[in-house]
Amino acid sequence: MLVHTIPPVYDNNSKILILGSFPSVKSREAAFFYGHPQNRFWRVLSAVFEDECPATTEEKLAFLLRNRAAVWDVIESCDIQGSADSTITNVTPNDLGVILKNADIKRIFVNGAAAYKYFTRYNKDLEAVRLPSTSPANAAYSLERLINEWKVIRQV
Repeated sequence: MLVHTIPPVYDNNSKILILGSFPSVKSREAAFFYGHPQNRFWRVLSAVFEDECPATTEEKLAFLLRNRAAVWDVIESCDIQGSADSTITNVTPNDLGVILKNADIKRIFVNGAAAYKYFTRYNKDLEAVRLPSTSPANAAYSLERLINEWKVIRQV
């Protein structure tokens, strides 16, 4: 059983909440979200927000807060093989109320099918928009196509 140890990123100005499923091996090693260099999350968001792509954890944190974006994951703990969402079992969900009670979240977005599956399973009273995964495993989506799909977060 692995436990999520990366704290959520948000402040009282956060307007959107972006949720992943559970941190990858590389993200767990980096102790921050979307730590795998092949994951396109940071490149997509920087294009969507027309902002410089952050490189360090400090830059990523400042980038999210500057763009009023909160980030966390749906799952608090689970069994998982490597980073494969398809192997997730024995899920305990995160309490999203921690963010929702302390930030001005207008809309929730989920990064990929697995995050959406677990979000809808454990948050029946909340709505979210499912976006295509920024994971390198989602080879069907080019960077340009991801950016176009993710532009919906700017409408909040």
